[in-house]
Amino acid sequence: MALSKAEIEKFRIRLEDMKRHLTQTLQVSTAAVKKPDEATGYSQHQADQGTDAFDSRINLEVTSHEFQLLRQIEHALEKIDEGSYGVCDISGREIPKKRLDAMPYAVTT
Repeated sequence: MALSKAEIEKFRIRLEDMKRHLTQTLQVSTAAVKKPDEATGYSQHQADQGTDAFDSRINLEVTSHEFQLLRQIEHALEKIDEGSYGVCDISGREIPKKRLDAMPYAVTT
C-alpha cells in the first residue's frame, strides 16, 4: 500500500529535523577534530599522546559516520521531492512502512 501524502509529509518533517540536528552535531564534531591540541608538546607523556591520537581517531570515525548518515537523509528528501519516496532504489518495490518508521532515510527494502 502506497504512502499517503500526509504520511510522506510526516516523514519529510522527521527527516528535516534529523538533518538539522545532525548538521549541528557535525559542526561541533568538525570543530573538535580541526582544533589543535594546545597541550601537545615535548613535556607531554607518550601515553597521553597515544590517548589523544586515539580520541582524534574516534572523533574522525564518528564524524565520517555522521556525514554518511546526512547523505542518506538528503537522498531520502530528494526522493520525496521526486515523488519516489518509499520505493526501493534497487527493486522498485515499496519499502515497508515499519522500516520507514524505524529508518525514515531507508531507500532499500
